[in-house]
Amino acid sequence: MKKALICGISGQDGAYLAQLLLNQGYTVCGTSRDAQMSSFRNLVYLGIKDQVKLESMSLTDFRSVLQILTKIQPDEIYNLAGQTSVGLSFEQPVETLESIATGTLNLLEAIRFLGAQIKVYNAGSSECFGDTGNVAAVETTPFRPRSPYAVAKAAAFWEVANYREAYGLFACSGILFNHESPLRPERFVTQKIIATACRIAQGSYEKLYLGNMSIQRDWGWAAEYVEAMYLMLQQEQPDDYVIATGQSTSLEDFVAAAFASVNLESRDHLVVDSSLFRPTDLAMGKGNPSKAKKQLGWEAKYKMQDVVKMMVKARLSKSES
Repeated sequence: MKKALICGISGQDGAYLAQLLLNQGYTVCGTSRDAQMSSFRNLVYLGIKDQVKLESMSLTDFRSVLQILTKIQPDEIYNLAGQTSVGLSFEQPVETLESIATGTLNLLEAIRFLGAQIKVYNAGSSECFGDTGNVAAVETTPFRPRSPYAVAKAAAFWEVANYREAYGLFACSGILFNHESPLRPERFVTQKIIATACRIAQGSYEKLYLGNMSIQRDWGWAAEYVEAMYLMLQQEQPDDYVIATGQSTSLEDFVAAAFASVNLESRDHLVVDSSLFRPTDLAMGKGNPSKAKKQLGWEAKYKMQDVVKMMVKARLSKSES
């Protein structure tokens, strides 16, 4: 029986990945900075909290990482930890860089120090590419990060590549484009949109306040994207992969789809607020997942319209219960 360690198991991807690995027959261990205080609400939502072994670990503390790896002795590690919000990274650039870049380095160095045969997956990000215009990004597209979050993710990506090449670690990064689900907290714009649309449909008189409506993103379904993470660690050779749907739509279209799903017109409830514009924002995010399809056999089944409908359905059923 394989043993997997998921760093950052309390997040959206961590919870869906834990569910997938349990279904594959793995023993699953998960970490958060304070396992005693964390509610692990996403694991509770999926009904799997009691099937997972939970430990406290700080990725920014090398000794903490070393202790947990020695204690758990995993076959696979999935590094999903660190600050996850692009918007928040502009307010907390130091915390963002330390939690992502230093945290990833500590993990890689601990594996090297122990001399353990551990396969490691690192959560990369499409934000590293910056603006690619209308060209869909592939694995060799140059990075031009435009936020502290993207800078940190780019640093972590090259750390992984370096440890793979210099020290022979089985380490790979998934360069994931936007992926959503009902497990997203409301500070993420997609969940903010879904939650507000559903409340208005149920009688609320509030307005939806958003920033730049013209940005385009490649939105996918999170539960599918964790399958790609798993598949990367089942390959004979470690490599990096772009994970995306291959289709991009505007935030305006996402909002329209959300309100249409509850039989409302978005323009009647939307307010564009200039204070919500980011210091630098990407006009277009678009990925080309052809390498993942060819080498992993992975392909996204759900596109933006499907994602919106599933998120709205989950939100409405939650409010009825």
